[in-house]
Amino acid sequence: MNKIYQVHTNYINSRLDRWFRRNVCDVPQSLIEKNIRKGKIKINNKKKKSSYKLQKNDQIALYNIEFTKKTNPKIKEFYRPSKKDLSYSSQIFIENNEDFVVINKPSGIAVQSGTKSKKNILDILRKTKEFDGTIPYTVHRIDKETTGILIVAKNRKFAQLFTSLFRIRKIHKIYLCICIGLLDKNKGTLKDDLFHYEGDKKIVTKAITHFEVLNTNKNYSLLKLIPETGRKHQLRKQLLMRGCPVLGDDKYRLSRNHNRRGTLMLHAHKIRFSIAGKKYSFTAEPPLSFKKAINEKYLKIY
Repeated sequence: MNKIYQVHTNYINSRLDRWFRRNVCDVPQSLIEKNIRKGKIKINNKKKKSSYKLQKNDQIALYNIEFTKKTNPKIKEFYRPSKKDLSYSSQIFIENNEDFVVINKPSGIAVQSGTKSKKNILDILRKTKEFDGTIPYTVHRIDKETTGILIVAKNRKFAQLFTSLFRIRKIHKIYLCICIGLLDKNKGTLKDDLFHYEGDKKIVTKAITHFEVLNTNKNYSLLKLIPETGRKHQLRKQLLMRGCPVLGDDKYRLSRNHNRRGTLMLHAHKIRFSIAGKKYSFTAEPPLSFKKAINEKYLKIY
């Protein structure tokens, strides 16, 4: 069976193989490559590599392609937001335009669904009026327990744009953090080699964070953190390595009986970036739990 597709604007600059999996059939890469070699998949009547980036007005022609459907295909189950989820979601928007939103993410909600967490921000946003007629695209993540600024794109074009800006470090973030103890200096840069395992292979990555102590009483400190790199759990790991874990961190802590509060005192406070010469800057107000902790520890935020 022959079929011709017109490339939708959401898939401009997407790879041919990724487009195929999303729009035709989720099959192994080897089968896509095989059909391309045989001339059964063509772009504008020409053979292209699987890595070809689709362009506006491209036509994708499929010739006599038949794939056996999986007997037990995995169907993605979306989280179904409750009325309570949707009611508070209207209060988290900082910016809403035709290409992206900026939200103030609450604590305890993952950005995407996972094996341990079905409730997530993306599935809640799908059902909001702000995303009526479009779908949310994740461009970066913050930890489930971390609060604060999160950018979510409304189309593939801006999702790719933001992903590129993050990769080349053109998006600048500022975090507020309450940690236990006092750092050696009031201002400086934390540089560390962090590692994780992929199977049996140890992966080492460089982590760089600039910091400033805003206030301290020697037992607790209020910090401004500016990450230059974006490693997983970077801020929490780097502070723990200096004996100053984030207050409320149940994963990266000094002991099982110390540093337990129930809410992680790490907040993505500000973000700034430029698109086509236009400068954007957004601020997310810290949650009540963060402000309460500041008062309880006799600290000052301003």
